[in-house]
Amino acid sequence: MPHKMTITGSATGPLREYDRYVAFDMREKGSPAAPKGLKKSTFISYTVFVAKKAFNKTGLTKKSIMHEKILVQGEPTLDIPIDECPGEIGIICFQITVLPNKNNKEANESQDKKEAQQEVSKAQQEVAATKQEEKQEPVAKEAKKDAETVQPEVKETPVQEKKAAPQKKQQPIQPKGTKDVVSFDDIVVPEAFLKTRPNPVKTEEVIEFVKRTGHLDKPLTIEKGSKVLKDGYRRYIVAKTMKMDKVPVVYDDQK
Repeated sequence: MPHKMTITGSATGPLREYDRYVAFDMREKGSPAAPKGLKKSTFISYTVFVAKKAFNKTGLTKKSIMHEKILVQGEPTLDIPIDECPGEIGIICFQITVLPNKNNKEANESQDKKEAQQEVSKAQQEVAATKQEEKQEPVAKEAKKDAETVQPEVKETPVQEKKAAPQKKQQPIQPKGTKDVVSFDDIVVPEAFLKTRPNPVKTEEVIEFVKRTGHLDKPLTIEKGSKVLKDGYRRYIVAKTMKMDKVPVVYDDQK
């Protein structure tokens, strides 16, 4: 029988949606100390595949899955295509549970109380300001009447409103060496690349870089006419994982 697995933690990458299931990446650290004579274990990265119906029952969203602690029970699989399974091990999930977080619950309750107090304080300030305006209104009317009696009529000159200059849309910063930006869907990946599996640790480092900066660390190398990928398959996988519409490139004859 297949080996049953249980892992806990939070998603390390964005939620990816497919036809009947969703997928996300997780990882677990190894033990802090190995038995004497053995090398210390390192973390293992997983890609978890969950049926949409089971995932929707948890109440998780694309945003909350990055912060909630979850428990996944399932079986390992090696039959998932590499572009859908960047983790070292794929997990077919039979059960997914959101674990309670006492600290988060207390923090949320404290935040709710703080916001309620701010709303009450704001309402009290508005009532006080309204009463003050009601007191000052008769005095202001009398002063205005006296000013109209004493001062001669002055014609006001119209002032033209300054039209705000249209702001130029900021283009995203691209990595050093970028020669062009092309549509991700236009890139053709050779069969030889599809049969390889980039190092998941380095792939995770590039994903973290994109989260921090909003762009890839280096451009992809493609042929100018055919747009066939020549180098940068790991960054291609990251761009697909992060659902990037445009990717920076350098042409093969410009390297």
